[in-house]
Amino acid sequence: MKRIGRWLHPALFVAVLLALPLGWLLYGLQRGDLARLLWHGSALVVAVLLLGEIIQRLYRREVGVDLIALLAIIAAVLLDQALVAAVVALMLVGGRSLEAYTEQRAERELHRLIDRAPRHAWRYRGEELEQVPVDQVNPGDRLLLRLGEVVPVDGVLLDQDATLDESALTGEPLPVRRHPGEPLRSGGVNAGAPFQLRASQTAARSTYAGIVRMVEAARSSRAPFVRLADRYALALIPLTLLLAGGAWLVSGDPLRALAVLVVATPCPLILAVPVAIVAGISRCAHRGILIKDGATLEALARGQLLFLDKTGTLTAGRVSVQAIESAGNLPDAQLLQLAGSLAQASPHLVSLAIVAAAQQQGLKLETPDAVEEQAGAGLSGLVEGRRVKLGGHDYVAAGLPASTWAEGVLRRMAYEFAGGCFVSVDGQLAGALLFADRLRLESPRALRQLRQAGIQRIVMLTGDRAEAAQMIGLAAGVDEVRAGLTPEQKVAAIHEGRPQGVTLMAGDGINDAPALAAADVGIALGAGGASASSEAAGVVLLVDRLDRIAEALLIARRSRAIALQGVLAGMGLSLLAMLLAAAGYLPALAGAIVQEGIDIAVIFNALRALGSGHGRQPPAGLEGKRLDDLRREHEELGPLLEQVRSLAEEITGLPTAQAKNALAGLVRLLEQELMPHEQADEQQLYPLLAERLQGDDPLGAMSHTHREIFRLVHLLARMAADFQEDNAAISPDAIRQLLVRLDTVLSLHFAQEEELYHNLDSR
Repeated sequence: MKRIGRWLHPALFVAVLLALPLGWLLYGLQRGDLARLLWHGSALVVAVLLLGEIIQRLYRREVGVDLIALLAIIAAVLLDQALVAAVVALMLVGGRSLEAYTEQRAERELHRLIDRAPRHAWRYRGEELEQVPVDQVNPGDRLLLRLGEVVPVDGVLLDQDATLDESALTGEPLPVRRHPGEPLRSGGVNAGAPFQLRASQTAARSTYAGIVRMVEAARSSRAPFVRLADRYALALIPLTLLLAGGAWLVSGDPLRALAVLVVATPCPLILAVPVAIVAGISRCAHRGILIKDGATLEALARGQLLFLDKTGTLTAGRVSVQAIESAGNLPDAQLLQLAGSLAQASPHLVSLAIVAAAQQQGLKLETPDAVEEQAGAGLSGLVEGRRVKLGGHDYVAAGLPASTWAEGVLRRMAYEFAGGCFVSVDGQLAGALLFADRLRLESPRALRQLRQAGIQRIVMLTGDRAEAAQMIGLAAGVDEVRAGLTPEQKVAAIHEGRPQGVTLMAGDGINDAPALAAADVGIALGAGGASASSEAAGVVLLVDRLDRIAEALLIARRSRAIALQGVLAGMGLSLLAMLLAAAGYLPALAGAIVQEGIDIAVIFNALRALGSGHGRQPPAGLEGKRLDDLRREHEELGPLLEQVRSLAEEITGLPTAQAKNALAGLVRLLEQELMPHEQADEQQLYPLLAERLQGDDPLGAMSHTHREIFRLVHLLARMAADFQEDNAAISPDAIRQLLVRLDTVLSLHFAQEEELYHNLDSR
């Protein structure tokens, strides 16, 4: 009957429902014969349609559990239990109508993604606009997106800023702003002024097409748990017939057998499990997590061992300037200004990172002249009349005398950073810029959430050097780091982990495709993987955030638990009702009503998988502008923190007068800039954040850090005053130790706050 058409179920339900009161009316008019005929007729109509469905399944070599319901209707008609036959038919058709409704609710997010797929696009032909089917859009075409239209293909924003509503893709309610030159994913909705887009993919190869393919696969899939439930349900057929026959044989009353048949319909198995699984997939889609099918959801729910790629997964995947090392000839700011000016001439990612760092510090960059670039080595040119070279040590230091300073920087790069560039000015080594692929702000918290969600072991797999990988692994909190691996070795590592439990592999979805395919569940991080890795990964995160893996894991486990609850509770109650009916304590009419009550309870319990559950609600986000202000304040304080670190390293080697001036200036900046910022955080921001976090005092530890900062700054001010008076008890070494402590506390505190702000970002 499920395949007859969803429109037929409500119509049949209304017809059979009307037959009941009409029959009672006929009984009141002393026309019981017509009443029985009406009830028998409505039941037989349902039985005929049900028989057609059963025959279709038998033709496909499937045995349907609806056979029990058909036997119950036929037995009621043969035993002249007209009212029972009508009620059983009503319950059956009502259950199917309810099934159609619940499936529609469970799939609502999947329908939402499919139904909003763009069908047409506005394309420029010269300067004229034409509306074309989205399948006719080719890479390079210039498109116009008007207010409310869906981005039809992946492309690059051309002429102006664009405001996009990506809530259907990512689950984030606030619009995002994109700038000219940024890549745009298909599927977002233009929430602002019209803008132009240069197509970079065809519709079939765009992000949204990959999303729709995965959604369609999820809707049509049958999870192992669902197939197992079908087998259990089929096992009820012989059990029901045996129990019904035994009750008839022992009691001699055929109505006992009818009562057993009436309460034996295994709806809790055939309805509750698929509804819960599909609801879980739909809930994930609402949060920007695409799950390929029910089997993937079940495997995800049983995940125990998680493998993670490093670059682009645990880290941001983008090089950034981590530190500036001056050889002593130039101040840090001037060194960065010269390097940034020269770097403007190169499109290399490292050059872009240097330019971005200089711009963040508000440095004025000059246009370089006579630029020469040696691929893979570096570049040189004139900046404000000075000869500047920027690149690797061998390139920059070629022809220069050996430098113990440079050797120390190289050792530091090997220990802590992903790499660096040396800078020479007018033929002398002037300094170095140290780079790092920064750890994602959400990575440590995401790994903690994954452990809370049941992951027993987390292993990082990377092809990078062991030293850099160990630093990232320690900062993130993984259990094991395996570095220097080829793609084949990553696959082998995953196979080695299989005996420990169900394996999950998270990567960027492109270069980790073999490892994603090797794991029991592959998880592609970021929207770029939606089309590129849909074959390799079973889960695609449309939001480029690692913490969504923990959320997906929790949703999967909750959905599977709800399905199991429905099976155990529903079938337990059905078996109890069968025993009561066989013993004569539950008549057929009452049994039909009881069975329908069980079905309704189990189905609506399965719909709980659409919710987020209790006790693990994500914290409410902060408004975007407020977060941007907080991040800007941290960026503005960045040079002050660097000044604390630099003075800690240099104070013992400075002349006394210079050390006094530097220390006095630093204390003045700490009191005028840092202290007001931290006090405002303590008095205004932290109470606001506490309302969005769980626990009695969620920010107690960070508030304690504030108090430690206040204490250290106050102590430093007193020591500086004594140092100005040539107090013999205050030595530069004692001040250096205090500065090191302050630098350590500030670095840790700022990192914690940035992670907190990132995790509370509602966008």
